[in-house]
Amino acid sequence: MRTRILVIDDEEALCEILKFNLEKEGYDVECSYSAEEALDRDDLETFSLFMVDIMMDKLSGFDFANRVRNVTATENTPILFCSALSDEDCVVKGLNIGADDYVTKPFKIGEVLARVRAVLRRADAAQKRSAADVIEQQSIYEPDIVFKSLRIDRNSKEVYLDNELISLTRTEFDILLFFLTHRNKIYSREEIIKNVWGDDVVVTDRTIDTNITRLRKKLGDGGKYIVTRQGFGYGFKETY
Repeated sequence: MRTRILVIDDEEALCEILKFNLEKEGYDVECSYSAEEALDRDDLETFSLFMVDIMMDKLSGFDFANRVRNVTATENTPILFCSALSDEDCVVKGLNIGADDYVTKPFKIGEVLARVRAVLRRADAAQKRSAADVIEQQSIYEPDIVFKSLRIDRNSKEVYLDNELISLTRTEFDILLFFLTHRNKIYSREEIIKNVWGDDVVVTDRTIDTNITRLRKKLGDGGKYIVTRQGFGYGFKETY
């Protein structure tokens, strides 16, 4: 399917020039001769680029850009302003609204075509990155860990007891997560430090004992499953 471009300009002759040259490049091009006419279209979401004049009769190109940026279907469609307004304030305003590029009239058609190609390349790259991010997020989704009425949401980093959110510090959360993913085994303090804090952090036995004491208290009756073996360390036992 060919890339679709919508040219929006009240100068019909200029629209025809752009349409002719863009179609020579292999694009599918439509023209609207006002911002209102463009906004009345029911296929705006099918275009890959809007090329927009700024000074038009009723609604300006800025008005058009603001409106399409506030519609989900077109909020990410690239906009290339083509305008006789060349002062810095207008260029900055156009870019701040969300335009991807700005070219001033009179322009050389070769420059316009080069800018169109560049804008479309950037948009395509951004779309691919977005798709990759979605795939990555889906691939790293971690299922909840559940024990009786205790549930750890590893994605939101939250812990629920009887469906009530309980407030844990980062360290308490990490200790509980370690215990629930390594059940029914006693771990020495050194092993707990390595798995929770890492090898490069200096942690005293007192710090471990204090965090586990607080964690037991916050878990209420569930705290009894965190057991102590004098001379050996701590663990999480599924039976009590």
